[in-house]
Order: sequence, then structure tokens, then C-alpha cells
Amino acid sequence: MTENTRKIIHIDMDAFYASVEQRDAPDLRGRPVAVGSAKGRGVVAAASYEARAFGVRSALPSVTALRRCPDLVFVPPRFDVYRAVSRQIHAIFADYTDLIEPLSLDEAYLDVTQDRRALGSAKAIAQEIRARIRADTALTASAGVSYNKFVAKLASDQNKPDGLCVIPPAKGAAFVAALPVKRFHGVGPVTAAKMARLGIETGADLRDRPIDVLRAHFGSHADYLYGAARGIDERPVRADREAKSIGAERTFETNLTGEDDLRAALERVADAAWIRIERHEARGRTVTLKLRHADFRTVTRARSTTVAVTTREVLLETGWSLLLAELPVPGGIRLLGLTLSGLMREAEGPVQPGLPFA
Repeated sequence: MTENTRKIIHIDMDAFYASVEQRDAPDLRGRPVAVGSAKGRGVVAAASYEARAFGVRSALPSVTALRRCPDLVFVPPRFDVYRAVSRQIHAIFADYTDLIEPLSLDEAYLDVTQDRRALGSAKAIAQEIRARIRADTALTASAGVSYNKFVAKLASDQNKPDGLCVIPPAKGAAFVAALPVKRFHGVGPVTAAKMARLGIETGADLRDRPIDVLRAHFGSHADYLYGAARGIDERPVRADREAKSIGAERTFETNLTGEDDLRAALERVADAAWIRIERHEARGRTVTLKLRHADFRTVTRARSTTVAVTTREVLLETGWSLLLAELPVPGGIRLLGLTLSGLMREAEGPVQPGLPFA
């Protein structure tokens, strides 16, 4: 470890939305809970750990979630409550560092290289933050402590729920090598499936592929993957980080041609996108529709509104009007996406040598 090694904590609240609901309604504790709507074409916004045991996950269609877990209890989301709790949590973070990079309402990176409260180690800081979150909110958080953002995020998921994992620099490469690549941030289901076809299942498999091979298969993403497989990530924690756009897309098993089917599919995409938009407390003025035709031709259409998009319904209807202008589609549509951009929301510090990880 060099004197300039960063000390990064990734804090991730445990099943945040569902845990808030279980906290506020004691009769829900110990039961499988989904935040969302069970009616019509709703999707799961969040699931408790009891529900996750049945394979219920966020963005899953509600009808599928109920099929997997017939005893699932749906509760409507209360984003105003989640935001209020998130503000409590971020106020705690601010007692330890000014370098806080929120990823959503329920997770953030913290650079604690500067030991503001003289606790002696990054691990001790993470322990105190978790204890204060529990005391102030009656909720649990998991934390990963490491020398960069990539490894810290992996570490926070290692001992969930209510866990703590510390990965110092000397152990980073081995830790990453042993993990399945599907756990890597930036490796989604499509990329993971492609890697599996190439015989890449673990970080070690990825590390063993030369950079030119990775570039041939993964293009501009290859350099990131090459570093990640070695536990390398030079990105700093940025307190002023803002996403340029937030949204969701879905690829369908069969191409969609009918207006009713396309409308139903777009509604589910809008639901998934709005969950992410709410988590980021974001509002924006530009809605972009992405559609991929049966022949893999991909087009995007965008429309900017005079005022910020503040509801899921406006996002959906703007996207639908853009889609209607593209109909009919004789060959069918294989992918639909909706994103919101033009976002609005309500610095790296000097490095302090000597603060240990644990």
C-alpha cells in the first residue's frame, strides 16, 4: 500500500424500500414484501429478503412475482418517505467526509482517506456509520471498504445483509479473480451471457484474456474490463457526480408488432425507468425512445418538454407518442427503451497518508 492509496467505503442499504415498509408496519416483518403494484402491468420496485428467497427482484413484472411467491404482499411506494430517510443517512455520511458520491437514494461511495473524526481506520469509520444508521433509522446497511470504487462496491455485497467486508490492496486482485463476472458492476445479463459463450465465468477467466481479445469482443468496454479483472479502478469519488440520463430498456423474446402489445411493453419499460429516476431524485426535460427492429436496426427519437417531467405517466405518454409516430412496424420490435435526460437535482480532497483499512 502506498501513502496515496485511497480509502473508499461503499454503503448500500439492505432492501431499502421494502425495509422501510417493514419498519413502519410491524405486521409486514418476516413476510415476503414487494414495493409496487400487483394490478395490471405493474412491476416490482423493491423486494424484501423474504421475497428474494423466491426469486422476486426489482423490475420483475408483478404477475411473475406473484407466480413465484403466491403469499407476496404488495405495498404502494412512498417515495417521499424514502427520500426523507435517505436525507437522514446522507447527513450521517457528511459527518465523516465531504467526498460523497450518491448512486441512488440507498447507496453511495465515500472517500474517507481524510480521517476527519480520528477513528483510526477506514473499517472503524464504516462500523460507526453503520451503527449510527441503525440507531437513527432502525434500518441496516452493508458496507464495503477498499482502495477503489470497483472493489468497494463488490465488497459491500459480499456479506449482505447487515454486513461489512474489508478488502485491502494486497488482497484485491485475488478477491476479484474468485468472483463470478456477473457480479461485476458494468457487466449486465447480455454481457455476462456473451462472456459465458467465450468461456469467461470468473474474474480469473477474464484476467487471463489478452487485451486485444477483449477489444475484439467488447470494443470500448474492454479497457474497463481488463482493469476490473485485476482489481484496478482509478476513478475518484466525485461529490459533484451527476448522471447525464436515466432510464431502462427491455429486449423481448419474440418481436412485437401489435399496438396493444407494444403499449403493454412500453408501460413496463416506463415503470422500470421511473423506479430508477425516483431513486436518483432526478427530473428532466428530454424523453428519448429507443427501439430496435427485427433486423437489428436501432433508432432513437427524442422530445423535449417545456417543463420538467415529474410523473411516470408523462414519461410514458411522451414515449408512447414517439412510438406511435414509428408505427406500423411490419417486422416487429425486439427492444424498447425509455430514458430521461436534461436532468436536474434538488472535489477531490488532499490525500492523508497513513490511515489503515482496518
